[in-house]
Order: sequence, then structure tokens, then C-alpha cells
Amino acid sequence: MKKNNFLVLDTPEAGLCGNGEVCYPRPQLRRDSFFSLDGEWAFSAKPKGFEPEFNRRIRLPFVPESALSGIGERFPDGTELCYHRKFKLPEGFTRDRVILHIGAADQVAKVWLNGHFLGEHVGGYFPFSFDVTKQLLPGQNTLFICVTDHLDKHILPWGKQKHKRGGMWYTPVSGIWQSVWMESVPQSYVKSLKIKANLQGATILAEGVSDGMVIVTTPQGLTCEKMRNGVATVRLEQPRLWSPEDPYLYRFRLICGEDTVSSYFACRTLSVKEINGTKRLLLNEKPYFFHGLLDQGYFPDGIFTPAHFSRYEKDILFAKSLGFNTLRKHIKIEPERFYYDCDRLGMIVFQDMVNNGEYAFWRDTALPTIGLKRRNDKKAHPDPLTRRAFLTAMEETVKTLGNHPSICYWTIFNEGWGQFDGDQAYHTLRAWDDTRFIDTASGWFKTRESDVESPHVYFKPVRCRPNQKPMVLSEFGGYSLPIEGHESSPGKAYGYRKFQTPEAFTNALLSLYRNEILPAAKAGLSGAIYTQLTDVEEEVNGLMTYDRKVSKITDPAAMLELAQQLCSAHSE
Repeated sequence: MKKNNFLVLDTPEAGLCGNGEVCYPRPQLRRDSFFSLDGEWAFSAKPKGFEPEFNRRIRLPFVPESALSGIGERFPDGTELCYHRKFKLPEGFTRDRVILHIGAADQVAKVWLNGHFLGEHVGGYFPFSFDVTKQLLPGQNTLFICVTDHLDKHILPWGKQKHKRGGMWYTPVSGIWQSVWMESVPQSYVKSLKIKANLQGATILAEGVSDGMVIVTTPQGLTCEKMRNGVATVRLEQPRLWSPEDPYLYRFRLICGEDTVSSYFACRTLSVKEINGTKRLLLNEKPYFFHGLLDQGYFPDGIFTPAHFSRYEKDILFAKSLGFNTLRKHIKIEPERFYYDCDRLGMIVFQDMVNNGEYAFWRDTALPTIGLKRRNDKKAHPDPLTRRAFLTAMEETVKTLGNHPSICYWTIFNEGWGQFDGDQAYHTLRAWDDTRFIDTASGWFKTRESDVESPHVYFKPVRCRPNQKPMVLSEFGGYSLPIEGHESSPGKAYGYRKFQTPEAFTNALLSLYRNEILPAAKAGLSGAIYTQLTDVEEEVNGLMTYDRKVSKITDPAAMLELAQQLCSAHSE
């Protein structure tokens, strides 16, 4: 095991951690039954085959590499991270059945309750659950979870984690990093919802139940629709369309027998249209400029998990205060709370799939950066286990996040990381979701099948030329400004063009947009994603410091005015 070799910065929410306040972890399928198991657990990190000692305490839902966990150490590949907790369910909690939920555990989790093996889950970014009705005891219960992480094998999606962190690669994480919780449900209950919305209303599909009633709250009042065979169709006479400027959510209750759940949907459409000889992306049948920031989703004290759920809202509102309407969630899947906040606050999400496979600096970064951006990916990354793991994770991403109206755009591969047979990957994803834009290859190694052209531009001027596909500048900028006292790796600043003062940084950023992005928007550019929202470890190219305490933007009003000009220019 190793101590972390960087300074730990506290976010403003660090003092709220452990204050007893809990956040319901599944906003799109909410019940009034909720028992949180977050908090202190007994913890043991051991080699495979050894008995756990449980002589340490860890705070969930934080990874052991983080300061907020109380551990703050990194462990070798294959270490078994063991979690142990005794609990009693509240009186009156249990109905017919009890479900145990684990939000996410990196990478392979095995779970036991009262000595009974419940099962195994593979994959570090997705929720999983077990029906524990038969294993529960009337009094004290004992829950045991063992998680292993094999980052070095590169088979399962791993994102931007690296044992040798530095530059654009970050501290590796392992173990449980989202909430552990329980709910009690009737014998027949809603297991999941799939919502298909358009400009006229929505179709709601419920798994696990047959007949019921959907009660929708609209601006005109309540409307009720019957559910038959697990399907209900909601028709709206005067739909209020969702957008970042008006993020209206239609909230509803679904009553099926003894089970009642709450959820929501939004009415919006995404399409492509040729305007003045240039293909453009449309939101609600109108040209829309996706003015965005790259968002890595890392936090200095919690790494993968913020100290308090309110941090997501604050990050989103910070971006909106500068005129941005889009966040590109880069190579990470967030807890559902993040996407719910984007839905309700009005922030479009460009969601990346999480990469797996081997990374090679010269092949994937150096040569493409100097212009060698073509590659036949049909036979790339040929290992069948790696390919299968990526496609499984891509399907799980769509299933987990597909109901969120804020997600408008999927990115399959980024800069060739793990990229294989992009054309087939596009068709596979399109079969799972025919409602969103798909960017098959963000940056380079472009494929025939993609809804957009998606270059990354850091070291030359931005140019937008009419193309057969809409163009989205999916990464650019990366200007860097270290702020003394707010760096996790002082003296190791990573970024592109470097500045010494916030004033110089802000002026350069405004000039970049005015001189390059604004003319490109007038020429038909459909979106631009600036790198990035916040600093991350050695990267100091954020608009805000890693600890979220200092904004580097000295003229927010000018940024807002610029955003209005971009949107106006694109809609002309």
C-alpha cells in the first residue's frame, strides 16, 4: 500500500461530510422506503487468500484512496477490499420484500448477508442490487462486501485512472464509491422504468408490474392515464419543451397495486438539418449551439465522490453563471444525482463511454496531435474479452442513464483510447438508442458512421468548413493558470498555454472565443467544448480551482454576453 503523493485539498463541502444528512440515490424511481447504509464500516485490505482483520474504519461512500474515506491509501492490483457492517432495520420498515442496493463498486464486488452469498457484480460504474428478503434476520444483520480491482489488466473500463498518475491521468480508485442502501417493496413492485418522450408526451414502460395509474403534474393541472400490461401513454395538448433555458420536468406518480413510485420526464427532441448549406444540430427542431465545458468529475477530497451531494448543483450553476449550457462528462459515469441536477437545472450532458483496453502514448496521442489522425480500427484491440467488456458497459450506460432528458449526446471513443470497429459500435449503440446524437470517435481516428465531425484542436486556430455532417469541436483550449494555495501538485502544473494572472487568463479566453469560436459558429459550428470546468490534480486548466474555492474568471458578465452572441450567431 502507498500513501498518496500529493496535497489533499478540501472542498467547501468537506465540513458537511458525515453530518447525518443523506441524499436519496435514485431520483428517477423514488419510493418512500429508504434505509441508508452509508457511514462508518469496518475495513480490511488484504492479499487474496488471507483472512480479513477488520482493524480499520472506512467512511462510505468514499474510495479508500480518498481523504474523506479516512484511509487515504492506494493498494496494489488485486487487493481484496473488505467491508463489514452490522445493522438493524428500523421498526416497521419491512413490507413483503427487501432490496439491497449498491450504487457502484470498482471493479468486481462479491456480497454476503448473514453468511449467505448473494452474488457477484462486474464493472465499476453501475448500480446493482439483490433481493435479501430470505437472508434477513429479525434483529441484527451482518453485511460483508469484498471488492477487487484489476486496473493493470485493462479489460474492464477504467477511464483516466493510472497507478502512475500525472498529467492528464489521475489517481486510481477502487472499492465502493456510491451509496449502499435498502428499500422495502410489496410482493409485486416496479423494478425499473423506461421512458420514451417526444414533443407530444411520453410512453412509460414499467418492468415488474402490469396494470396501474399514472398521475402527471402539468402546468394546466393533473392528468391521469391508465397503465395496461406495463405500458402507459401520456398525451399532452400544450407540451412545455425542455431546454437549458426552460428545464421543465413533468413529474408523475405511478400507482400499481400496493406500490407507488415517483418519477419524471421531459419533452424535447434532437435532430439534424441542413441550413444554408451546412448540417446543424437541432434542439426542439431549432438550431442550437452547444456551448460547453469538459467535466472530469473528480474531487480532491473524495476523488470519485463529492463530499456532499450539493457539490453537483454548485458546479452546474457555476457553469451556467458563465453562460455555458453543456457539460461533456468525460470518461466517467456519475451517480444518478448528478444527472438529476442537470435535468432540473437545465444543463445538457454530452456523455462519454468509459474506455478500456491498452493506451499507447505515441499511437493514441503524440502522432495524432501532429496530424496523423487516420487509422483502420477494424482489427484494433482484437482481444475478445476486452471488446465484450466495452460493449457490455456501453449497453449498461444506456440502460442506466437513458431516461435523463439532459443527456443529448453519446461519445463512444475518445482519441482512439480502446477504439475498435467504430462503425459497428455506432450501429450497435444506435439500435439501443435512436433518440440521441452519437459521436463515434471524438478527436481523431474518425469513422464513416457518426452523426458528427468531432475534432480536438489545441495547437492551431479553429476553423469550421461546411461538411457532410454537423461539426462539434469536442475539445479545445486547455489554457492553464495555477492558483497558489489551491494546487494538489505544486510545481507540476500541466496544461497548454500558460498564464500568470486571472486577468490575463480571462482576457485570453475571451479573445479565443471572439476570434475563433464566434466566427466558426457563424459558419455553422454546432458546438464547442472548452477544456475544462475545474482543475484536476496536476491539470490547472480549469475555470475554477480543483478545490472549487476560486474562480479564475474575472469578468463573468463578458462571458455571459459572449454566450448570447454564440447562440445568436448559430441561429442566424
